[in-house]
Amino acid sequence: MSTVALALEHRIEDRLIGELVAAGHTVSARLATATEMIASIERMPPHIVLVQSTRRQLTAALVSACDGRGIHLVAVAAGDLERKHAAALGLYEVVDAAASWSDVEQTVRAAGAGPLRPAASGAGGGPGEESGSVITVWGPAGAPGRSTIAVGIAAELAAAGRAVLLIDADCYGGTIAPALGMLDESPGFAAACRLAAADALDNAELERLSQHYISGHGSFRVLTGISRPDRWPELSAERVRDTVRAARAWAQDIVIDTGFSIESDEEISSDLFAPRRNAATRTAIAEADRVVAVGAADPIGISRFLRAHVELLEIMETGALSVVMNRVRSSAVGVDAGGQVTSTLARLGGIASPALVPHDQNAADAAVLAGRTLRDTALNSPARVALERFVRAQLLPQEAQPARERGRRRRGRLLPRPA
Repeated sequence: MSTVALALEHRIEDRLIGELVAAGHTVSARLATATEMIASIERMPPHIVLVQSTRRQLTAALVSACDGRGIHLVAVAAGDLERKHAAALGLYEVVDAAASWSDVEQTVRAAGAGPLRPAASGAGGGPGEESGSVITVWGPAGAPGRSTIAVGIAAELAAAGRAVLLIDADCYGGTIAPALGMLDESPGFAAACRLAAADALDNAELERLSQHYISGHGSFRVLTGISRPDRWPELSAERVRDTVRAARAWAQDIVIDTGFSIESDEEISSDLFAPRRNAATRTAIAEADRVVAVGAADPIGISRFLRAHVELLEIMETGALSVVMNRVRSSAVGVDAGGQVTSTLARLGGIASPALVPHDQNAADAAVLAGRTLRDTALNSPARVALERFVRAQLLPQEAQPARERGRRRRGRLLPRPA
């Protein structure tokens, strides 16, 4: 049984109350405004808050108050304007005005599979504590599709029931936030790094700073990146290291999107203690359990990848390496594009069995336009299918393979599953 607080139009409220009570739940409050709702949940937090998506009943302050207490917030939208209002606040748990209580339950269940572990004290995992896996996605200059692959990996892991945190650590300007339709005015990763420097980054702060990407296929959390390249000094090696280690205690899988350059700055700096421009990328690679190296599957992209691949191997410390060649197409490399790319990498770089992601521009454009993942906008895209195959073969733990629901963590107290 769950407690539910309501702030809805009277006709919608009257209809839903009968349904939710019949389902065995309790109405804890019936209110008129977001201000009243905030005051109510401070006194007696419910499990679920259900509000009309209007400026009077749904505000940023209410979203923040619910997030801070682990309360499931669901908006009811009577038209496109109300849906846009919810989206502008970063809330995607939205149902239609004609929705039944069963529809609300399904929305809560879909969004409830968040990437959180049970709360723990301290920033990082101590000896013997469960530790999340770090997957760092890197690729050389030339836009091989690092961010697209990183987002795709996060989405596929989440769809498999994993608790996922996606970090945008690109010190040359992050792109994850706009790609997923999120606000990037206050970069979550930079804020987390500042707290890590003060030894104040814990699970609660990671929850507060991260944004929630909500999907019926599998939701995940995102620490958005810096939008201006001149903010790179905020991402020092020590801060990035401590942030990643704190995240290990909070999520099962941490996927890190990095910048292209892995050049060491010692040779060009006269100050040994000065911050390093590429410290975030190099540290993310050093901390990784697995590095996913992404290259563009065309003659220029392959050439760049082979040169940078040698540098990558020099700075990797302990993690495993997977190679993904993106945008594979015959128009760029000729007949049997996959075979040609594979044989070239083996012959010139000693790289065996790279994962090949086909070129699918229409699917990529649709995802960018919608601000959603490929899994949400183009489920049958060859690129999306190839990514899923790669994730299941090389990134997903064996015990997580069979069932989507296994291992999922949920915020707060959830509705019981129907019998």
